[in-house]
Amino acid sequence: MSVFRAIVFSSLVAGIAAGSAVTVAQQFGTVPMILKGEVYEAAADAVADRAVTGKGAKEADAARQHSAHGDEDSAGPAHHETAWEPKEGWERNSLTGAANILTSIGFALLLGGIYALRRDVVTWHEGLLWGLAGFAAFTVAPGLGLPPELPGVPAAPLEPRQIWWIATAAATALGLGLVFLKRSLWAALLGLILIALPHLIGAPHLEEVHTNVPAALSHQFVVTVTLTSLLSWALLGSLTAVAYARLSAGAPAPIANIH
Repeated sequence: MSVFRAIVFSSLVAGIAAGSAVTVAQQFGTVPMILKGEVYEAAADAVADRAVTGKGAKEADAARQHSAHGDEDSAGPAHHETAWEPKEGWERNSLTGAANILTSIGFALLLGGIYALRRDVVTWHEGLLWGLAGFAAFTVAPGLGLPPELPGVPAAPLEPRQIWWIATAAATALGLGLVFLKRSLWAALLGLILIALPHLIGAPHLEEVHTNVPAALSHQFVVTVTLTSLLSWALLGSLTAVAYARLSAGAPAPIANIH
């Protein structure tokens, strides 16, 4: 089997297995907390709506009177369109599972590509170490500045958070590569600087955060998400290594390699 096919098929096997395991773990861990967070979020939205309604009662009465006098430019009361959301139960859980599997396959392809560049066969325990490196780069490092948040917890605008998250993950991955793969003083120093730089700059945050979500629930959610991610990366690293080793047996070695 060719190296490319070995990467693809091993990533599919590992991604489906890891994504399915994570989905099951989420049903007992993060999903109940998210549902609790949505209850607090709905309660806060209801309070805010009542406050806005009370403040704008006079304006609303004036608008209705204006409409009753035959304002031809008025098209009647405004209708607010709500974004589509999956229904609770099977539909929401199945979409979550599909997203987990697709994400896991994507990360497994990344790991499979790395394994293909290795000169020696990657064993399951070496694959586990690569998985832990992915956990550090994509979960631990970004989570230090932007921890997972429950519904109902206000956050900074999405775009700055996305930019910081991607930059942090990339800098951490590159930094870890320099520290553990180059094995020289200058590379180690540069790697440590890259790992620390996003945190020295700081993640985007709101100046003040007001929420009715209990702090204990938010803390429990962060811990559970982190442990679930650890499970995901541990499975991805080891399963992708085992699957790739078996499927790539007899395939020609790649020209490039990572030491």
